[in-house]
Amino acid sequence: MTLDGTARAGSVRSREHWTVLTLALLAPLGLALIGAVLKPDPRGYGTHEQLGFQPCLPMRLWNIPCPGCGVTTAVTLAVRGHLLASLRTQPFGLVTLLGCLAFAAWALAGHFRRRDLWRELQRWNGRLVWTALLVPASLAWAYKIALVRGWLG
Repeated sequence: MTLDGTARAGSVRSREHWTVLTLALLAPLGLALIGAVLKPDPRGYGTHEQLGFQPCLPMRLWNIPCPGCGVTTAVTLAVRGHLLASLRTQPFGLVTLLGCLAFAAWALAGHFRRRDLWRELQRWNGRLVWTALLVPASLAWAYKIALVRGWLG
């Protein structure tokens, strides 16, 4: 392994590299499969119930969506090509799908450039990654609450 994270000719990449690559490729495939098999719930949430999961408890008790409410529905809509409907249903669902696709592209590019993906990930700024995930998730949750409560008209 060279200092820039690339593998030397004939060197073996870490086991973790192969795990990262596999997960990076399986994530968008899994989401695509879920989106192809499930039917988007017209309520804008609850699609996950088709997988045998329980209905959203906060939604049932207080009519307030949980942070993930509508993500599965939005993914199923996006996979079917209804990007605007996906965005309106739960923006973080579309962000999740696009993020998984971007991560898969990053992993493939790194793999073909002979980089060890695990070592590359270890260089990422954890605070920046968490911020990049939590800020859009929080904004999408606030939007979903406003949508469910009828505050958006």
